[in-house]
Amino acid sequence: MAGFGGDITERQKAEVALGESEAKFRSLIQNSSDIIGIFEPDGTIRYESPSIESILGYKPEELIGKNAFEFIHADDILKTSSSFNYLIQNFGATVRVESRFRHKDGSWRFLESTGTNLITDPLVKGIVINSRDITERKIAEDQLLYDALHDVLTGLPNRVFFMNRLRHMVKHSKRHSDHLFAILFLDLDRFKLINDSLGHTSGDQLLLVIAQRLTECLRPTDIAARFGGDEFIILLEGIQDISDTVRVVERIQEKLALPIALSGQEIFTTVSIGITLSATDYEQPEDLLRNADIAMYRAKVRGKARYEIFDTDMHTQIVERLQLENDLRRAIEHHEFHVYYQPIISLQTGRIAGFEALVRWQHPQQGILLPEEFMSAAQESGLIIPIDEWVLHKACRQTQQWQERFSPGSDHLGEQPLTINVNICSSRFSQQKLLGHINQVLHSTGLDAQSLKLEITEGAIMENGDNATVMLKQLRNLGIKLVIDDFGTGYSSLGRLHHFPINGLKIDQSFISGRGVASGNLDIVETIVTLGKKLGVDVTAEGVETKQQLQKLRELKCEYGQGYFFSKPLESKAAEALIMANPQW
Repeated sequence: MAGFGGDITERQKAEVALGESEAKFRSLIQNSSDIIGIFEPDGTIRYESPSIESILGYKPEELIGKNAFEFIHADDILKTSSSFNYLIQNFGATVRVESRFRHKDGSWRFLESTGTNLITDPLVKGIVINSRDITERKIAEDQLLYDALHDVLTGLPNRVFFMNRLRHMVKHSKRHSDHLFAILFLDLDRFKLINDSLGHTSGDQLLLVIAQRLTECLRPTDIAARFGGDEFIILLEGIQDISDTVRVVERIQEKLALPIALSGQEIFTTVSIGITLSATDYEQPEDLLRNADIAMYRAKVRGKARYEIFDTDMHTQIVERLQLENDLRRAIEHHEFHVYYQPIISLQTGRIAGFEALVRWQHPQQGILLPEEFMSAAQESGLIIPIDEWVLHKACRQTQQWQERFSPGSDHLGEQPLTINVNICSSRFSQQKLLGHINQVLHSTGLDAQSLKLEITEGAIMENGDNATVMLKQLRNLGIKLVIDDFGTGYSSLGRLHHFPINGLKIDQSFISGRGVASGNLDIVETIVTLGKKLGVDVTAEGVETKQQLQKLRELKCEYGQGYFFSKPLESKAAEALIMANPQW
Protein backbone atom coordinates (compact mmCIF):
# COMPACT_ATOMS: atom_id res chain seq x y z
CA MET A 1 0.00 0.00 0.00
CA ALA A 2 2.85 2.26 0.76
CA GLY A 3 4.21 1.77 -2.76
CA PHE A 4 0.84 2.42 -4.32
CA GLY A 5 0.41 5.55 -2.27
CA GLY A 6 3.82 6.69 -3.45
CA ASP A 7 2.81 6.33 -7.12
CA ILE A 8 -0.31 8.43 -6.54
CA THR A 9 1.75 11.12 -4.88
CA GLU A 10 4.23 11.29 -7.78
CA ARG A 11 1.39 11.39 -10.33
CA GLN A 12 -0.33 14.15 -8.42
CA LYS A 13 2.90 16.10 -8.30
CA ALA A 14 3.32 15.68 -12.07
CA GLU A 15 -0.26 16.80 -12.72
CA VAL A 16 0.21 19.83 -10.50
CA ALA A 17 3.49 20.66 -12.27
CA LEU A 18 1.83 20.27 -15.68
CA GLY A 19 -1.05 22.46 -14.62
CA GLU A 20 1.32 25.10 -13.37
CA SER A 21 3.31 24.92 -16.58
CA GLU A 22 0.18 25.26 -18.69
CA ALA A 23 -1.01 28.16 -16.56
CA LYS A 24 2.35 29.83 -16.89
CA PHE A 25 2.35 29.25 -20.67
CA ARG A 26 -1.23 30.55 -20.91
CA SER A 27 -0.28 33.60 -18.88
CA LEU A 28 2.67 34.31 -21.13
CA ILE A 29 0.48 34.06 -24.22
CA GLN A 30 -2.31 36.12 -22.70
CA ASN A 31 0.05 38.94 -21.73
CA SER A 32 2.44 38.85 -24.68
CA SER A 33 2.75 42.10 -26.63
CA ASP A 34 3.17 40.02 -29.81
CA ILE A 35 0.30 38.22 -31.49
CA ILE A 36 0.40 34.45 -30.95
CA GLY A 37 -1.90 32.38 -33.09
CA ILE A 38 -2.54 28.74 -33.82
CA PHE A 39 -3.70 27.78 -37.34
CA GLU A 40 -5.06 24.73 -39.05
CA PRO A 41 -3.17 23.44 -42.13
CA ASP A 42 -5.73 25.16 -44.42
CA GLY A 43 -5.12 28.55 -42.75
CA THR A 44 -8.17 28.54 -40.47
CA ILE A 45 -7.58 30.47 -37.27
CA ARG A 46 -8.01 28.27 -34.20
CA TYR A 47 -6.59 30.58 -31.58
CA GLU A 48 -5.47 34.24 -31.29
CA SER A 49 -3.93 35.84 -28.24
CA PRO A 50 -5.67 38.87 -26.67
CA SER A 51 -2.87 41.17 -27.89
CA ILE A 52 -4.37 41.04 -31.37
CA GLU A 53 -6.97 43.61 -30.33
CA SER A 54 -4.41 46.30 -29.46
CA ILE A 55 -2.51 45.68 -32.70
CA LEU A 56 -5.17 44.87 -35.30
CA GLY A 57 -8.37 45.96 -33.58
CA TYR A 58 -10.07 42.53 -33.57
CA LYS A 59 -11.20 40.62 -30.52
CA PRO A 60 -9.86 37.04 -30.69
CA GLU A 61 -13.37 35.57 -31.07
CA GLU A 62 -13.95 37.73 -34.17
CA LEU A 63 -11.23 35.86 -36.04
CA ILE A 64 -11.47 32.32 -34.73
CA GLY A 65 -12.90 30.05 -37.43
CA LYS A 66 -11.98 32.43 -40.27
CA ASN A 67 -9.21 31.91 -42.79
CA ALA A 68 -6.16 34.07 -42.20
CA PHE A 69 -5.48 34.52 -45.92
CA GLU A 70 -8.68 36.55 -46.25
CA PHE A 71 -6.93 39.29 -44.27
CA ILE A 72 -3.58 39.23 -46.10
CA HIS A 73 -2.81 41.98 -48.67
CA ALA A 74 -3.17 40.69 -52.23
CA ASP A 75 0.44 41.61 -53.07
CA ASP A 76 1.67 39.48 -50.14
CA ILE A 77 -0.51 36.39 -50.64
CA LEU A 78 1.95 34.49 -52.80
CA LYS A 79 5.00 34.74 -50.54
CA THR A 80 2.91 34.16 -47.38
CA SER A 81 1.16 31.04 -48.74
CA SER A 82 4.50 29.66 -50.00
CA SER A 83 6.00 29.98 -46.54
CA PHE A 84 2.87 28.46 -44.94
CA ASN A 85 2.93 25.47 -47.31
CA TYR A 86 6.59 24.89 -46.54
CA LEU A 87 5.75 24.72 -42.85
CA ILE A 88 2.97 22.17 -43.41
CA GLN A 89 5.31 19.89 -45.30
CA ASN A 90 8.14 20.05 -42.76
CA PHE A 91 7.43 19.20 -39.13
CA GLY A 92 9.47 21.27 -36.73
CA ALA A 93 10.46 23.74 -39.45
CA THR A 94 10.48 27.49 -38.77
CA VAL A 95 10.07 30.32 -41.30
CA ARG A 96 9.92 34.10 -41.09
CA VAL A 97 7.89 36.32 -43.41
CA GLU A 98 6.74 39.96 -43.62
CA SER A 99 3.22 40.66 -44.82
CA ARG A 100 0.43 43.23 -44.55
CA PHE A 101 -2.62 42.28 -42.48
CA ARG A 102 -5.88 44.20 -42.71
CA HIS A 103 -6.70 46.16 -39.55
CA LYS A 104 -10.32 46.21 -38.38
CA ASP A 105 -10.54 49.88 -39.50
CA GLY A 106 -9.55 48.89 -43.05
CA SER A 107 -5.96 50.09 -42.95
CA TRP A 108 -2.97 47.80 -43.40
CA ARG A 109 -0.41 46.90 -40.76
CA PHE A 110 2.95 45.32 -41.46
CA LEU A 111 3.56 42.13 -39.45
CA GLU A 112 6.81 40.24 -39.08
CA SER A 113 5.70 36.64 -38.46
CA THR A 114 7.65 33.59 -37.33
CA GLY A 115 5.86 30.27 -37.93
CA THR A 116 6.60 26.82 -36.51
CA ASN A 117 5.06 23.48 -37.50
CA LEU A 118 3.73 21.76 -34.36
CA ILE A 119 0.95 19.82 -36.06
CA THR A 120 2.13 16.47 -34.66
CA ASP A 121 2.65 17.85 -31.17
CA PRO A 122 -0.30 16.43 -29.16
CA LEU A 123 -0.48 19.57 -27.04
CA VAL A 124 -0.72 21.97 -30.04
CA LYS A 125 -1.73 20.11 -33.20
CA GLY A 126 -1.35 23.16 -35.43
CA ILE A 127 0.87 25.85 -36.96
CA VAL A 128 2.01 28.34 -34.32
CA ILE A 129 2.69 31.85 -35.63
CA ASN A 130 4.21 34.64 -33.56
CA SER A 131 3.63 38.06 -35.19
CA ARG A 132 5.16 41.43 -34.33
CA ASP A 133 3.88 44.81 -35.53
CA ILE A 134 6.65 46.49 -37.60
CA THR A 135 4.48 49.13 -39.29
CA GLU A 136 6.35 52.11 -37.84
CA ARG A 137 9.67 50.61 -38.82
CA LYS A 138 8.46 49.95 -42.36
CA ILE A 139 7.14 53.50 -42.67
CA ALA A 140 10.51 54.84 -41.50
CA GLU A 141 12.34 52.57 -43.94
CA ASP A 142 10.07 53.61 -46.80
CA GLN A 143 10.61 57.27 -45.93
CA LEU A 144 14.37 56.79 -45.88
CA LEU A 145 14.19 55.04 -49.24
CA TYR A 146 11.98 57.80 -50.65
CA ASP A 147 14.36 60.48 -49.37
CA ALA A 148 17.31 58.64 -50.89
CA LEU A 149 15.62 58.63 -54.30
CA HIS A 150 13.94 62.04 -54.38
CA ASP A 151 14.98 65.67 -54.37
CA VAL A 152 14.29 67.35 -51.02
CA LEU A 153 13.21 70.70 -52.51
CA THR A 154 10.99 69.73 -55.46
CA GLY A 155 9.95 66.19 -54.53
CA LEU A 156 10.98 65.03 -58.01
CA PRO A 157 13.04 61.88 -58.45
CA ASN A 158 16.76 62.55 -58.04
CA ARG A 159 19.85 61.45 -59.97
CA VAL A 160 19.99 58.00 -58.29
CA PHE A 161 16.34 57.23 -59.05
CA PHE A 162 16.68 58.46 -62.62
CA MET A 163 19.84 56.51 -63.37
CA ASN A 164 18.29 53.30 -62.02
CA ARG A 165 15.30 53.80 -64.30
CA LEU A 166 17.48 54.72 -67.27
CA ARG A 167 19.62 51.63 -66.71
CA HIS A 168 16.47 49.52 -66.84
CA MET A 169 15.37 51.29 -70.05
CA VAL A 170 18.69 50.62 -71.77
CA LYS A 171 18.47 46.90 -70.95
CA HIS A 172 14.83 46.74 -72.03
CA SER A 173 15.50 48.45 -75.36
CA LYS A 174 18.26 45.97 -76.15
CA ARG A 175 15.74 43.13 -75.79
CA HIS A 176 13.01 45.08 -77.60
CA SER A 177 14.57 47.13 -80.38
CA ASP A 178 11.23 48.70 -81.30
CA HIS A 179 10.91 50.31 -77.86
CA LEU A 180 12.27 53.85 -78.26
CA PHE A 181 12.86 56.46 -75.62
CA ALA A 182 14.50 59.87 -75.35
CA ILE A 183 16.50 61.81 -72.76
CA LEU A 184 16.01 65.55 -72.32
CA PHE A 185 18.67 67.49 -70.40
CA LEU A 186 17.37 70.91 -69.30
CA ASP A 187 19.22 73.89 -67.87
CA LEU A 188 17.47 77.12 -66.91
CA ASP A 189 18.75 80.26 -68.61
CA ARG A 190 19.71 83.19 -66.38
CA PHE A 191 18.95 81.28 -63.16
CA LYS A 192 22.08 82.56 -61.43
CA LEU A 193 21.05 86.15 -62.19
CA ILE A 194 17.59 85.57 -60.69
CA ASN A 195 19.01 83.73 -57.68
CA ASP A 196 21.61 86.41 -56.98
CA SER A 197 19.24 89.36 -57.45
CA LEU A 198 16.14 88.04 -55.64
CA GLY A 199 17.79 85.71 -53.13
CA HIS A 200 17.95 81.95 -52.64
CA THR A 201 14.43 81.72 -51.22
CA SER A 202 12.99 83.11 -54.44
CA GLY A 203 15.36 80.87 -56.37
CA ASP A 204 13.93 77.84 -54.56
CA GLN A 205 10.38 79.00 -55.27
CA LEU A 206 11.27 79.32 -58.95
CA LEU A 207 12.60 75.76 -59.01
CA LEU A 208 9.39 74.51 -57.39
CA VAL A 209 7.30 76.19 -60.08
CA ILE A 210 9.56 74.82 -62.82
CA ALA A 211 9.26 71.29 -61.39
CA GLN A 212 5.46 71.55 -61.31
CA ARG A 213 5.27 72.85 -64.86
CA LEU A 214 7.56 70.13 -66.16
CA THR A 215 5.38 67.48 -64.55
CA GLU A 216 2.28 68.98 -66.18
CA CYS A 217 3.89 68.62 -69.61
CA LEU A 218 4.54 64.88 -69.27
CA ARG A 219 2.60 61.63 -69.43
CA PRO A 220 2.30 59.40 -66.34
CA THR A 221 4.87 57.02 -67.84
CA ASP A 222 7.50 59.74 -68.29
CA ILE A 223 9.92 60.75 -65.55
CA ALA A 224 11.16 64.24 -64.69
CA ALA A 225 14.06 64.40 -62.23
CA ARG A 226 16.13 67.16 -60.71
CA PHE A 227 19.84 66.66 -61.10
CA GLY A 228 20.85 69.53 -58.84
CA GLY A 229 21.01 73.30 -59.08
CA ASP A 230 18.93 74.43 -62.04
CA GLU A 231 19.41 71.23 -64.04
CA PHE A 232 16.54 68.84 -64.78
CA ILE A 233 16.43 65.59 -66.74
CA ILE A 234 13.46 63.90 -68.41
CA LEU A 235 12.95 60.35 -69.65
CA LEU A 236 10.32 59.98 -72.37
CA GLU A 237 9.33 56.34 -72.74
CA GLY A 238 7.60 54.61 -75.63
CA ILE A 239 8.01 57.31 -78.26
CA GLN A 240 7.37 56.61 -81.94
CA ASP A 241 9.95 58.97 -83.48
CA ILE A 242 11.74 62.27 -82.99
CA SER A 243 8.58 64.26 -83.73
CA ASP A 244 7.04 62.95 -80.47
CA THR A 245 10.02 64.27 -78.56
CA VAL A 246 10.00 67.64 -80.31
CA ARG A 247 6.33 68.13 -79.47
CA VAL A 248 7.08 67.55 -75.77
CA VAL A 249 10.07 69.90 -75.90
CA GLU A 250 8.04 72.65 -77.55
CA ARG A 251 5.28 72.17 -74.97
CA ILE A 252 7.87 72.52 -72.18
CA GLN A 253 9.37 75.66 -73.71
CA GLU A 254 5.93 77.21 -74.11
CA LYS A 255 4.95 76.34 -70.54
CA LEU A 256 8.17 77.61 -68.97
CA ALA A 257 8.01 80.85 -70.95
CA LEU A 258 4.91 81.92 -69.01
CA PRO A 259 5.57 84.58 -66.34
CA ILE A 260 6.22 83.49 -62.75
CA ALA A 261 5.33 85.69 -59.78
CA LEU A 262 8.25 85.90 -57.34
CA SER A 263 8.84 88.42 -54.57
CA GLY A 264 6.09 90.69 -55.84
CA GLN A 265 7.28 90.83 -59.43
CA GLU A 266 6.91 88.81 -62.63
CA ILE A 267 9.90 86.75 -63.64
CA PHE A 268 10.44 85.35 -67.11
CA THR A 269 12.77 82.46 -67.70
CA THR A 270 13.67 80.21 -70.59
CA VAL A 271 15.35 76.84 -70.83
CA SER A 272 18.06 75.27 -72.98
CA ILE A 273 17.42 71.61 -73.81
CA GLY A 274 19.64 68.85 -75.11
CA ILE A 275 18.06 65.71 -76.62
CA THR A 276 19.45 62.19 -76.97
CA LEU A 277 17.50 59.41 -78.70
CA SER A 278 17.78 55.73 -77.87
CA ALA A 279 18.06 54.85 -81.57
CA THR A 280 21.85 55.02 -81.23
CA ASP A 281 23.49 51.87 -79.94
CA TYR A 282 24.33 52.82 -76.36
CA GLU A 283 26.06 50.41 -74.01
CA GLN A 284 25.89 52.46 -70.82
CA PRO A 285 23.16 54.80 -69.51
CA GLU A 286 25.87 57.31 -68.58
CA ASP A 287 26.62 57.69 -72.31
CA LEU A 288 23.05 58.77 -72.99
CA LEU A 289 23.18 61.28 -70.19
CA ARG A 290 26.54 62.65 -71.29
CA ASN A 291 25.37 63.17 -74.84
CA ALA A 292 22.17 64.91 -73.75
CA ASP A 293 24.34 67.22 -71.66
CA ILE A 294 26.57 67.89 -74.67
CA ALA A 295 23.54 68.78 -76.78
CA MET A 296 22.27 71.09 -74.03
CA TYR A 297 25.64 72.83 -73.95
CA ARG A 298 25.39 73.37 -77.71
CA ALA A 299 21.95 74.94 -77.23
CA LYS A 300 23.45 77.30 -74.63
CA VAL A 301 26.29 78.30 -76.93
CA ARG A 302 23.95 78.95 -79.84
CA GLY A 303 21.87 81.49 -78.00
CA LYS A 304 19.89 79.72 -75.22
CA ALA A 305 16.09 79.32 -75.13
CA ARG A 306 16.37 76.55 -77.72
CA TYR A 307 16.94 72.81 -78.09
CA GLU A 308 19.55 70.73 -79.86
CA ILE A 309 19.51 67.06 -80.83
CA PHE A 310 22.73 65.19 -80.21
CA ASP A 311 24.81 63.93 -83.10
CA THR A 312 28.24 62.31 -83.11
CA ASP A 313 29.95 65.49 -84.33
CA MET A 314 29.02 67.14 -81.02
CA HIS A 315 30.87 64.48 -79.08
CA THR A 316 33.93 64.86 -81.29
CA GLN A 317 33.90 68.60 -80.72
CA ILE A 318 33.56 68.19 -76.96
CA VAL A 319 36.48 65.76 -76.87
CA GLU A 320 38.51 68.25 -78.89
CA ARG A 321 37.48 71.04 -76.52
CA LEU A 322 38.58 69.00 -73.49
CA GLN A 323 41.90 68.30 -75.18
CA LEU A 324 42.24 72.00 -75.93
CA GLU A 325 41.64 72.89 -72.27
CA ASN A 326 44.26 70.36 -71.19
CA ASP A 327 46.69 71.82 -73.71
CA LEU A 328 45.95 75.31 -72.39
CA ARG A 329 46.78 74.27 -68.84
CA ARG A 330 50.05 72.79 -70.04
CA ALA A 331 50.75 75.91 -72.11
CA ILE A 332 50.42 78.12 -69.02
CA GLU A 333 52.77 75.87 -67.04
CA HIS A 334 55.33 75.65 -69.88
CA HIS A 335 55.17 79.34 -70.91
CA GLU A 336 54.05 78.64 -74.46
CA PHE A 337 52.31 82.02 -74.93
CA HIS A 338 53.91 85.02 -76.63
CA VAL A 339 52.89 88.64 -76.91
CA TYR A 340 52.80 90.16 -80.38
CA TYR A 341 52.55 93.89 -80.95
CA GLN A 342 50.59 95.61 -83.72
CA PRO A 343 51.31 99.32 -84.15
CA ILE A 344 48.61 101.96 -83.75
CA ILE A 345 49.28 104.93 -86.03
CA SER A 346 48.44 108.58 -85.52
CA LEU A 347 46.66 109.45 -88.77
CA GLN A 348 47.55 113.09 -88.25
CA THR A 349 51.33 112.56 -88.09
CA GLY A 350 51.60 109.15 -89.77
CA ARG A 351 53.87 107.92 -86.97
CA ILE A 352 53.61 105.14 -84.41
CA ALA A 353 51.64 106.27 -81.36
CA GLY A 354 51.53 102.94 -79.57
CA PHE A 355 50.85 99.22 -79.90
CA GLU A 356 48.11 96.74 -79.15
CA ALA A 357 49.27 93.65 -77.28
CA LEU A 358 47.97 90.48 -78.92
CA VAL A 359 48.52 87.02 -77.47
CA ARG A 360 49.71 84.12 -79.60
CA TRP A 361 50.10 80.50 -78.58
CA GLN A 362 53.14 78.56 -79.77
CA HIS A 363 51.49 75.13 -79.73
CA PRO A 364 54.09 72.32 -79.76
CA GLN A 365 52.23 70.37 -82.45
CA GLN A 366 50.05 72.90 -84.25
CA GLY A 367 52.38 75.88 -84.37
CA ILE A 368 51.21 79.46 -83.86
CA LEU A 369 47.54 79.67 -82.82
CA LEU A 370 45.54 82.91 -82.96
CA PRO A 371 43.21 83.97 -80.10
CA GLU A 372 40.05 83.01 -81.99
CA GLU A 373 41.30 79.41 -81.97
CA PHE A 374 41.58 79.09 -78.19
CA MET A 375 40.14 82.15 -76.44
CA SER A 376 36.60 80.77 -76.15
CA ALA A 377 37.87 77.64 -74.40
CA ALA A 378 40.09 79.75 -72.17
CA GLN A 379 37.15 81.93 -71.10
CA GLU A 380 34.81 79.02 -70.37
CA SER A 381 37.45 77.12 -68.40
CA GLY A 382 38.55 80.19 -66.42
CA LEU A 383 42.09 79.89 -67.82
CA ILE A 384 41.69 83.30 -69.43
CA ILE A 385 42.50 84.86 -66.03
CA PRO A 386 46.14 83.74 -65.75
CA ILE A 387 46.65 84.30 -69.49
CA ASP A 388 45.32 87.88 -69.32
CA GLU A 389 47.36 88.61 -66.20
CA TRP A 390 50.53 87.38 -67.89
CA VAL A 391 49.86 89.38 -71.09
CA LEU A 392 49.23 92.57 -69.10
CA HIS A 393 52.48 92.23 -67.16
CA LYS A 394 54.52 91.31 -70.25
CA ALA A 395 53.10 94.14 -72.35
CA CYS A 396 53.54 96.77 -69.63
CA ARG A 397 57.14 95.67 -68.98
CA GLN A 398 57.97 95.82 -72.69
CA THR A 399 56.35 99.23 -73.16
CA GLN A 400 58.24 100.69 -70.19
CA GLN A 401 61.52 99.42 -71.69
CA TRP A 402 60.69 100.99 -75.06
CA GLN A 403 59.83 104.26 -73.34
CA GLU A 404 63.25 104.28 -71.68
CA ARG A 405 64.96 103.70 -75.03
CA PHE A 406 62.83 105.88 -77.30
CA SER A 407 62.05 109.31 -75.89
CA PRO A 408 59.07 111.39 -77.12
CA GLY A 409 60.07 113.92 -79.77
CA SER A 410 63.08 111.83 -80.85
CA ASP A 411 63.78 110.67 -84.38
CA HIS A 412 61.74 107.56 -83.68
CA LEU A 413 58.57 108.85 -81.99
CA GLY A 414 56.08 111.68 -81.97
CA GLU A 415 55.61 114.09 -79.11
CA GLN A 416 53.89 111.62 -76.77
CA PRO A 417 55.26 108.50 -75.03
CA LEU A 418 54.41 105.14 -76.53
CA THR A 419 51.15 103.68 -75.25
CA ILE A 420 50.06 100.07 -74.98
CA ASN A 421 46.53 98.72 -75.51
CA VAL A 422 45.66 95.52 -73.61
CA ASN A 423 42.38 93.62 -73.94
CA ILE A 424 40.41 92.74 -70.80
CA CYS A 425 37.93 89.86 -71.06
CA SER A 426 34.42 90.23 -69.66
CA SER A 427 34.99 87.74 -66.84
CA ARG A 428 37.94 89.74 -65.52
CA PHE A 429 36.13 93.04 -65.94
CA SER A 430 33.56 91.99 -63.32
CA GLN A 431 36.21 91.06 -60.73
CA GLN A 432 37.07 93.51 -58.00
CA LYS A 433 40.59 92.11 -57.72
CA LEU A 434 41.29 93.44 -61.23
CA LEU A 435 42.04 96.88 -59.77
CA GLY A 436 44.57 95.53 -57.31
CA HIS A 437 46.27 93.42 -59.96
CA ILE A 438 46.63 96.31 -62.42
CA ASN A 439 48.03 98.52 -59.65
CA GLN A 440 50.54 95.83 -58.79
CA VAL A 441 51.60 95.42 -62.46
CA LEU A 442 52.07 99.16 -62.97
CA HIS A 443 54.12 99.37 -59.77
CA SER A 444 56.31 96.35 -60.57
CA THR A 445 56.97 97.36 -64.20
CA GLY A 446 57.33 101.10 -63.58
CA LEU A 447 54.94 101.98 -66.42
CA ASP A 448 52.97 105.19 -66.00
CA ALA A 449 49.22 104.53 -65.81
CA GLN A 450 48.64 107.17 -68.54
CA SER A 451 50.45 104.92 -71.00
CA LEU A 452 48.08 101.97 -70.46
CA LYS A 453 44.86 101.68 -72.42
CA LEU A 454 42.48 98.87 -71.52
CA GLU A 455 40.23 97.63 -74.31
CA ILE A 456 36.81 96.43 -73.14
CA THR A 457 34.01 95.17 -75.38
CA GLU A 458 30.57 96.73 -75.55
CA GLY A 459 29.09 93.45 -74.32
CA ALA A 460 31.22 93.39 -71.16
CA ILE A 461 30.08 96.90 -70.27
CA MET A 462 26.39 96.41 -71.00
CA GLU A 463 26.17 93.01 -69.29
CA ASN A 464 27.50 94.45 -66.04
CA GLY A 465 25.06 97.40 -66.01
CA ASP A 466 25.60 99.94 -63.25
CA ASN A 467 28.50 97.92 -61.91
CA ALA A 468 30.30 98.63 -65.18
CA THR A 469 30.13 102.37 -64.56
CA VAL A 470 31.58 101.93 -61.07
CA MET A 471 34.41 99.72 -62.35
CA LEU A 472 35.23 102.09 -65.22
CA LYS A 473 35.40 105.05 -62.84
CA GLN A 474 37.70 103.14 -60.50
CA LEU A 475 39.99 102.28 -63.41
CA ARG A 476 39.97 105.87 -64.61
CA ASN A 477 40.88 107.01 -61.10
CA LEU A 478 44.07 105.01 -61.45
CA GLY A 479 44.93 107.16 -64.47
CA ILE A 480 44.33 104.36 -66.97
CA LYS A 481 42.67 105.13 -70.29
CA LEU A 482 39.65 103.09 -71.34
CA VAL A 483 38.65 102.12 -74.86
CA ILE A 484 35.50 100.36 -76.11
CA ASP A 485 36.68 97.66 -78.51
CA ASP A 486 34.86 96.40 -81.63
CA PHE A 487 32.51 99.38 -81.45
CA GLY A 488 29.52 99.12 -83.79
CA THR A 489 29.03 95.35 -83.50
CA GLY A 490 27.64 95.22 -79.95
CA TYR A 491 24.52 96.60 -78.35
CA SER A 492 25.59 99.78 -76.60
CA SER A 493 22.85 102.04 -75.38
CA LEU A 494 23.82 105.31 -77.03
CA GLY A 495 21.65 107.11 -74.48
CA ARG A 496 23.93 105.82 -71.69
CA LEU A 497 27.24 105.93 -73.54
CA HIS A 498 28.07 109.45 -72.35
CA HIS A 499 27.78 108.23 -68.74
CA PHE A 500 30.68 105.84 -69.19
CA PRO A 501 34.09 107.39 -68.35
CA ILE A 502 35.80 106.21 -71.54
CA ASN A 503 38.70 107.69 -73.53
CA GLY A 504 38.28 106.06 -76.90
CA LEU A 505 36.29 104.00 -79.39
CA LYS A 506 37.74 101.39 -81.74
CA ILE A 507 35.72 100.95 -84.93
CA ASP A 508 35.39 97.24 -85.66
CA GLN A 509 37.48 96.11 -88.61
CA SER A 510 34.40 94.75 -90.43
CA PHE A 511 33.52 98.37 -91.28
CA ILE A 512 37.00 99.08 -92.67
CA SER A 513 38.80 96.01 -94.06
CA GLY A 514 38.14 94.46 -97.46
CA ARG A 515 35.71 96.69 -99.30
CA GLY A 516 34.36 97.99 -95.95
CA VAL A 517 34.63 101.75 -96.27
CA ALA A 518 33.91 101.64 -100.00
CA SER A 519 30.83 99.42 -99.77
CA GLY A 520 28.22 101.33 -97.85
CA ASN A 521 29.91 101.45 -94.42
CA LEU A 522 31.34 104.92 -94.95
CA ASP A 523 28.29 106.54 -93.38
CA ILE A 524 28.58 104.31 -90.31
CA VAL A 525 32.30 105.10 -89.92
CA GLU A 526 31.60 108.82 -90.29
CA THR A 527 28.83 108.60 -87.68
CA ILE A 528 31.14 106.87 -85.17
CA VAL A 529 33.90 109.43 -85.75
CA THR A 530 31.38 112.25 -85.24
CA LEU A 531 30.06 110.52 -82.10
CA GLY A 532 33.60 110.30 -80.76
CA LYS A 533 34.09 114.01 -81.24
CA LYS A 534 30.78 114.77 -79.50
CA LEU A 535 31.83 112.58 -76.55
CA GLY A 536 35.33 114.04 -76.50
CA VAL A 537 37.04 110.68 -77.06
CA ASP A 538 39.56 109.43 -79.62
CA VAL A 539 38.51 107.05 -82.41
CA THR A 540 40.72 104.28 -83.77
CA ALA A 541 39.86 102.45 -87.01
CA GLU A 542 40.89 98.78 -87.08
CA GLY A 543 41.43 96.73 -90.22
CA VAL A 544 43.12 99.35 -92.42
CA GLU A 545 44.46 97.45 -95.42
CA THR A 546 44.81 99.92 -98.31
CA LYS A 547 46.01 103.43 -99.01
CA GLN A 548 42.50 104.34 -100.18
CA GLN A 549 41.02 103.33 -96.83
CA LEU A 550 43.67 105.38 -95.05
CA GLN A 551 42.86 108.41 -97.20
CA LYS A 552 39.12 108.16 -96.47
CA LEU A 553 39.77 107.88 -92.72
CA ARG A 554 41.98 110.96 -92.83
CA GLU A 555 39.26 112.84 -94.68
CA LEU A 556 36.85 111.91 -91.88
CA LYS A 557 39.34 113.23 -89.27
CA CYS A 558 39.69 109.81 -87.59
CA GLU A 559 42.51 110.08 -85.03
CA TYR A 560 44.14 106.65 -85.20
CA GLY A 561 44.43 103.66 -87.52
CA GLN A 562 45.51 100.05 -87.12
CA GLY A 563 45.80 97.24 -89.64
CA TYR A 564 47.94 95.28 -92.07
CA PHE A 565 48.50 98.34 -94.27
CA PHE A 566 50.80 99.59 -91.52
CA SER A 567 52.04 96.30 -90.12
CA LYS A 568 50.96 92.83 -89.08
CA PRO A 569 51.35 91.93 -85.38
CA LEU A 570 55.06 91.55 -84.60
CA GLU A 571 57.22 89.88 -82.02
CA SER A 572 58.89 92.32 -79.64
CA LYS A 573 62.22 92.42 -81.52
CA ALA A 574 60.51 93.07 -84.84
CA ALA A 575 58.30 95.72 -83.26
CA GLU A 576 61.38 97.42 -81.84
CA ALA A 577 63.02 97.32 -85.27
CA LEU A 578 59.91 99.00 -86.69
CA ILE A 579 60.23 101.80 -84.14
CA MET A 580 63.90 102.15 -85.09
CA ALA A 581 63.00 102.34 -88.79
CA ASN A 582 60.75 105.32 -87.98
CA PRO A 583 58.29 104.80 -90.85
CA GLN A 584 55.80 107.52 -91.73
CA TRP A 585 52.57 106.73 -93.55
